[in-house]
Amino acid sequence: MNTSDLIDHVAGDHSLTKAQAKAIVDGVLAKITAAAAKGEEVNLPGFGKFKVQDRPARQGRNPSTGETIQIAATKKVTFQAAKALKDAVAG
Repeated sequence: MNTSDLIDHVAGDHSLTKAQAKAIVDGVLAKITAAAAKGEEVNLPGFGKFKVQDRPARQGRNPSTGETIQIAATKKVTFQAAKALKDAVAG
């Protein structure tokens, strides 16, 4: 499923136009993105949690030259599925 499919499902399930459903889906995704950008955890009960994790700076190796390089610290977004989602996927 992609964003267009999700918009179609939301529109069909709630008697909305595709434009209205697109605005809702885009708004939800924008709020999740904004919260993650601030470093906040987004908890959707029954679905899961989006968390921001810090990755410290570390040393790596250039595979073509073998030279040691410094990899900068970064942040990454992780998703932890809720039990209900895990159970639904497991069958």
